[in-house]
Amino acid sequence: MSEGQDGERQPGGSGGHRERLRADCGRCFGLCCVAPAFAASADFAIDKAAGQPCPHLRGDSGCSIHDHLRPSGFRGCAVYDCFGAGQQVAQVTFGGQDWRQAPGSAAQMFSVFAVMRQLHELLWYLSEALTLDAARPLYGELRRARDQTEHLTAASPDALASLDVSGHRAAVNSLLLRASELARASTRRPQTSLRGADLIGHDLRGADLRGASLRGAHLTGADLSGADLGRADLTGADLRGADLSGADLTGSLFLTQSQLEAAAGDRATRLPPALIRPGHWDRPG
Repeated sequence: MSEGQDGERQPGGSGGHRERLRADCGRCFGLCCVAPAFAASADFAIDKAAGQPCPHLRGDSGCSIHDHLRPSGFRGCAVYDCFGAGQQVAQVTFGGQDWRQAPGSAAQMFSVFAVMRQLHELLWYLSEALTLDAARPLYGELRRARDQTEHLTAASPDALASLDVSGHRAAVNSLLLRASELARASTRRPQTSLRGADLIGHDLRGADLRGASLRGAHLTGADLSGADLGRADLTGADLRGADLSGADLTGSLFLTQSQLEAAAGDRATRLPPALIRPGHWDRPG
């Protein structure tokens, strides 16, 4: 996945933290092509069991169809983002040991990869929260949560495999929700909650969604063209096939590159500084 650039203004001092949260496939062993299971669907052309290498995975850990994943029926691979967990597990947790050369550690490596990805995703969100002026009263708690999560990523394979990552995630998410509430309140507008809402295929053209909570909202195929999503919380929102043409996402909260890659947009779509316009937005179809 292509790398974006962090914004210059980062009051929480999180710029350096985000750089290690960008995937570096050249330092991984194709973990995302082996560890997870695929189910034949609109996102994956085949069924693949967890721990089974994708048939398109090359011996050098590259993908033989990387340049044409979408037309080949692997849209799910095109939008996937490990937040840098792949290289962390490959180079740090397992010290550069390839699962092919050490098959005895493969199962644990794949299990740890799933845990590490969750930890790195939390680090991405925490780093963003530390750039929000309105969340300044929480900076101390946010930094402690970030440091604790960073500490967990450096744990041994055994410790990571046994980690209660769901419990840690729940605690961090509670803190992130408080940061979101402060940031959304700064719009000085009524707090609109569409959390988890079923908005699949909805016509939201030009909608004023500033400060809205869209956490976990189902926006598959929704038309958000021209919508204003300033300070809207998009944590976990399903944007697959959503039309973001001309939408303003510059101040949106907790939007990820993966969500953008799953959506459609154009050159008029305005994005947060830490993210980039997906290349497929420029291509027809």
